[in-house]
Amino acid sequence: MDNLFIQFSCSTTVTLTTVVVLFLSTIVLLKKYCKRRDGSSSSRNTATSPPISIPLGTLGWPFIGETIEFITCAYSDCPESFMDKLRRVYGKVFKSHVFGSPTIVSTDADVSRVVLQSDSKNFIPSYPRSLTELIGKSSILLINGNLQKRIHGLIGSFFKSSHIKAQITLDMQKYVQESMALWRDDQLIYIQDETKNVAFHVLVKALISLRSRKGNAIPETRISTIYRGEQLTVDLISDNMTDLMIPGEDSVPVLMTLAVKYLSDCPRALHQLMEENMNLKREKAVLGEPLSWSDYMSLSFTQNVISETLRMGNIVTGVIRKAMRDVEIKGYLIPKGWCVFTYFRSVHLDENLYEWPYQFYPWRWQEKEMGCNFTPFGGGQRLRPGVDLARLETTIFLHHFVIQFRFGPELRRTVPIH
Repeated sequence: MDNLFIQFSCSTTVTLTTVVVLFLSTIVLLKKYCKRRDGSSSSRNTATSPPISIPLGTLGWPFIGETIEFITCAYSDCPESFMDKLRRVYGKVFKSHVFGSPTIVSTDADVSRVVLQSDSKNFIPSYPRSLTELIGKSSILLINGNLQKRIHGLIGSFFKSSHIKAQITLDMQKYVQESMALWRDDQLIYIQDETKNVAFHVLVKALISLRSRKGNAIPETRISTIYRGEQLTVDLISDNMTDLMIPGEDSVPVLMTLAVKYLSDCPRALHQLMEENMNLKREKAVLGEPLSWSDYMSLSFTQNVISETLRMGNIVTGVIRKAMRDVEIKGYLIPKGWCVFTYFRSVHLDENLYEWPYQFYPWRWQEKEMGCNFTPFGGGQRLRPGVDLARLETTIFLHHFVIQFRFGPELRRTVPIH
């Protein structure tokens, strides 16, 4: 990709073949666009209904569209700059061309909510080929209809069971304490690496049981108990095993790391978080009881810190759906075959929805309920089933972190409290 970009930006010679290819490609795209626009509007009664049309915008370069600019901004200090630039010109819903497909981008909370809550008759998941090859065709991220509902329900029930929550609580405490016990004053601590190692081990143990049946050396995977009696294929189970491991390797550790970063920049929030967690520790010590998952989840300000971290961090920036037929939402036409990119980051940083959107302010959640404008893990029937697990693990990590260590913006490494 780097070589391709350099070659494209530095070349000064344009051959006749290149001109012809670009011209023909443009013609094809224009014909498809005109055909879709004409065909979609003919089914409406224009005498009684206002006309609808494809949102304004640009499809960018042939084939590559605006993908390069989008990815470049995504790795910058201001990832939403690409979307904000187009939103200022075309409005909250606009057309583009990213990841190889003409796409309607939604930074409008109402439009995104309709897309997320729609069933497979209107929209199905659509992701870049590199991702689909990684997670497999049978992943819960890609399957549709009754099978998706059934698998989503099974996985959700598994993670919400009191037995699994109790085990994950104990394992998380164990691995966090073992990790932190190795930290030293003169040692540089890489929080994301540490949290990644902890979260990954916890999830592996939750999903995989190394018990062997009597007289049989083959280990039994615990995840198979989720699907027991469901007559599901091995490929489907293995693909979803991979899918469930991704949060343990990526999303949850990033959430923990960003929480530490934002807290280090906000001494007031850090102080209140530490006080809340120290109070819980003292209460449980008096009772002589260990902390349970319900104790951790009762830490209200800690939960507000996590919610604010999710809002500002936008670990899941958005989801992509493909229209299975022409769909109209709020006067916008989404043509059949086009993709919709519901971009959560712009919604979560919208000043009309959140005061001081770029300020880390956990207290906003004391007065603001988590409504339809807050979608850090998606929404609808495809809401990530591990959301409670992510919160639990992050709460446990923050609890042990703030009661054992002192840190702030003036210190780039953690300092144990003596």
